[in-house]
Amino acid sequence: MDIDQQIQILIQEAPKDGSTGAAIEAIAPALKSLAAQLQHLQYYIMQTLDQGWVMTTIANRNQADVRKNVIYAYPTLQDVGLGPQSIKDPQVMALPVPVIHILFRMLSMRAVESVIFFENPGSLRRAVEVRRQDIQTLLQAQLQQAAQNAANLPPDIA
Repeated sequence: MDIDQQIQILIQEAPKDGSTGAAIEAIAPALKSLAAQLQHLQYYIMQTLDQGWVMTTIANRNQADVRKNVIYAYPTLQDVGLGPQSIKDPQVMALPVPVIHILFRMLSMRAVESVIFFENPGSLRRAVEVRRQDIQTLLQAQLQQAAQNAANLPPDIA
């Protein structure tokens, strides 16, 4: 499923409240821009049986008291076994998640600071960190621009 199809699914699955779908459409260019910086259309995320994403707390190597909560995203199911999380727990499984859905869901995950996207199958050496705060900042700017563009339309556009 390509990026545009992923966006359409988000819009279709949005609450029918008259604004959420429109908001997703407004931030779609920013989501696409972020997804274009990543190599894969979907990643495997460790999840509990109730579909909660498994979060890991990591510490800074140079400053042990500096910690942050991350989600790991793997390019293949086989790569999950190379990661630091245990897949031997029967309450945890790795499932594929479209990249756009990962980026969008990060907005609601207040306890998570970043998603670490591993890019090279068979190796965990190369990863891209996407911070939730950076996504929020980018999407807020996109929404402001969309609102400004809508405000600049003449009232008799029809």
